[in-house]
Amino acid sequence: MEPSKTKTSFYRRLYVAWLIDSGTAASVPEIMDATGMPRRTAQDTLLALAELDIDCHFEQEAGERNNAGHYVIRDWGAIDKRWIAANLHQIKAVLGYP
Repeated sequence: MEPSKTKTSFYRRLYVAWLIDSGTAASVPEIMDATGMPRRTAQDTLLALAELDIDCHFEQEAGERNNAGHYVIRDWGAIDKRWIAANLHQIKAVLGYP
């Protein structure tokens, strides 16, 4: 059975937040490389993290211009990041990510 759009959207948000928090991918280009998602999807997913009460913040690098910096997760809200880590294989399989 094909996963619903609701499930894939939820998993995509969890996975992007996990990528940022784990230090695996903390910028839009890095998220694109890690997932294969288009730039607009990566940007939209970052914005949608707030809908899950995940506090994701962009930190500008000192002295840099033009959005040079990285994202950080300040608060996971009601999400248990340990669940994501424990179910990472399933999340990536549902999303078709490497």
